[in-house]
Amino acid sequence: MNRMTRLEQTTENSGTMPWWKGASIYQIYPRSFQDSNGDGIGDLPGITTRLDHVADLGVDAIWVSPFFKSPMRDFGYDVADYCDVDPIFGSLADFDALVERAHALGLKVLIDQVYSHTSDEHPWFAESRSSKNNDKADWYVWADARPDGSPPSNWQSVFGGPAWTWDARRGQYYLHNFLASQPQMNLHNPAVQDAMLGVMRFWLDRGVDGFRIDALNFAMHDPQLRDNPPAPDTGKPRTRPFDFQLKTRNMSHPDIPRFIERIRTLTDRYDAVFTVAEVGGDDAEAEMKSFTAGESHLNSAYGFNFLYADRLTPELVCSALSEWPDEEGVGWPSWAFENHDAPRAVSRWCAPAHMDKFARLKMALLACLRGNIILFQGEELGLEQDHIPFELLQDPEAIANWPLTLSRDGVRTPMPWTAQDEFGGFTTGSPWLPLSEANLARAADRQAVDPEAMLAFTRRMIALRNANPALHHGPIVTCETQGDLLVLTREAGGQRVTCRFNLGIETIIEDGRAGRVLCSVNGADGPRLPPYAALITEE
Repeated sequence: MNRMTRLEQTTENSGTMPWWKGASIYQIYPRSFQDSNGDGIGDLPGITTRLDHVADLGVDAIWVSPFFKSPMRDFGYDVADYCDVDPIFGSLADFDALVERAHALGLKVLIDQVYSHTSDEHPWFAESRSSKNNDKADWYVWADARPDGSPPSNWQSVFGGPAWTWDARRGQYYLHNFLASQPQMNLHNPAVQDAMLGVMRFWLDRGVDGFRIDALNFAMHDPQLRDNPPAPDTGKPRTRPFDFQLKTRNMSHPDIPRFIERIRTLTDRYDAVFTVAEVGGDDAEAEMKSFTAGESHLNSAYGFNFLYADRLTPELVCSALSEWPDEEGVGWPSWAFENHDAPRAVSRWCAPAHMDKFARLKMALLACLRGNIILFQGEELGLEQDHIPFELLQDPEAIANWPLTLSRDGVRTPMPWTAQDEFGGFTTGSPWLPLSEANLARAADRQAVDPEAMLAFTRRMIALRNANPALHHGPIVTCETQGDLLVLTREAGGQRVTCRFNLGIETIIEDGRAGRVLCSVNGADGPRLPPYAALITEE
């Protein structure tokens, strides 16, 4: 089915709904997608050359992780210039070419925005730290030491250690919720908000169709700098001082939704723009709802329900879905099983011997969830988590907390395009992270000629979702669990679809069920669901 025909069918199924409601989104991590110049690092021209692969999946949009000018201490999430492309990724002209090609293929383009912090090499921070009375003196969060010289509060950094660093030039501490090289912006300042909206306007004028907003609930702090209370001991391992606190003061400030209203006012001036926030933390569900409530906030949000879960259980799925009822004023969710920060799901949720079957099961489940679905690059190939030895680690969090923190590098290894090539067709040079033999064996070229491969299965599942209004945008009518059995029922446009999943390794026999089979996964046959099988029927 060609691209334009698929889009026309989606429009017919979903009526006047915006393009993003029920959308499938493909996340691209630029460093690891495709290298065009042989330096071992992926880039924007490389992405452009591979967009046909993405469009052929049937997705609606791409989300491109940061490619802005940066010293790369946190691989682009430490921005030194919001309105320029880092030379390792190309140029603004390369970005424009990427947008043009994506649009020609019917793909929307979403990009990351990082508003909570910048790089310490950003000119704004250089000016801010130069004195206490310059034009940008309060664009970042500065505070005097306590009488004994200690930091202004007990707040801890996500990456380990205090969230405050002393700066002799100002004779004050500055806040950083992440790396010390990522100073916290003061979003309470209207001038800082204006600057960030100007950044958003810059990219909208270049043709982007929306934004994924990073760590939005870190965007504002408690101006009184009150200490965080201790977190109760849940019995889970604590790998960082950050884990010992309830983050009630250095994040989740109640004024964040007011800034979001300004974002929405701007994006409403542009046609069909989509905004989605990343929201993690102790009270993520409440914040996601606050950030997306009504028609004056963001379009969607996604949290960490699945991204760090040790197991995929029916109860986990129903619990997550229950937070987003189909009710007036409740926002629209987005879901991801993997991303650039979270380990590959097949490596978390099943034994190695079951990876191939499980990859199909979880793709079928993702396609049946109400909300938008986000695939991380390589998920369509069934890639597993790569092991990166300590001496090859690039991830600053993993290096700082080794060996207790699972490295993010294992999910960021390069895309394998060509099985016969040493570096998977990703680069002609030496890749910035190594590729494993296991994932090279799953290369796109090898799967492209196999109609039973994971790649073909992913295309079928996205096509199934797009062709059936109940799966694409219908509400959840029921979500039921019984042991390892998960049963979802969805309805829309007079259609009722039931999705049954066996999330365990023992065969399940149900009572006889009627209905036209839309999809059978891993040998599901009527009432019989073998291990990791799924059956999707129209009733």
